Amino acid sequence: MSIHVNINPLPWESDFFGLCTARVGFEGTQPLDTEAMRPWALLQAKVPSERVEIIDALSEHGFQLVEGEADLSLNIKRTERQTGVRIAREAQIPALRAAAAQAFTRSRFRAPWFPSGASSDFYAQWIENAVRGTFDDQCLIAVDDAGTLQGFVSLRETDGDARIGLLAVLPQSQGNGVGQRLMLAAADWGRVRQLNRLRVATQLSNLAAMRLYLRSGARLESTAYWFYRKGDDSI
Repeated sequence: MSIHVNINPLPWESDFFGLCTARVGFEGTQPLDTEAMRPWALLQAKVPSERVEIIDALSEHGFQLVEGEADLSLNIKRTERQTGVRIAREAQIPALRAAAAQAFTRSRFRAPWFPSGASSDFYAQWIENAVRGTFDDQCLIAVDDAGTLQGFVSLRETDGDARIGLLAVLPQSQGNGVGQRLMLAAADWGRVRQLNRLRVATQLSNLAAMRLYLRSGARLESTAYWFYRKGDDSI
């Protein structure tokens, strides 16, 4: 099956992971063929789950399913500041990096598509960037009465909405309502900025996260699948 695409280089990911990678879009005029795919060590494509004709075409061109993704949104209503939640500071970056590296080991940046350990490294860098405000705008942390880290959420303002980048609760703090507190704090972050909606995406396999978001009042808006195709050379 023939499809036409646009292929967009991902320079930050290429540099970080040490491989030449790009994302395939489906608004272009370039035929997806061997010549178009040749320069890339890894091609990525995110396809709405209802676009079965694109899914079939990608499969014919050697793309493989990596994971499913759900996008959810929550209307921000009346909110209030949450006790024990504060803005993360640079002194907390080492603890946050360690927590993020542990929490996100099974993302779409896993082996065999990316080098071993790449997922942990990627999310550790993501949360550091959030604290510094160089990717997400801010990182909020939840702490107990002794000031011990319990969890974190990173946030950014995009297209008039607030979006959660990363949200995680440390293993020793799970089951104590920390995730719900972080969701409420994220909504309050958006309300303070006069935003009306909080958005978040998660893996379809992450049932704990899905339950948290739905319990918080979020609505499932769409689902999609990520597909990858390796180049002729091994990664």
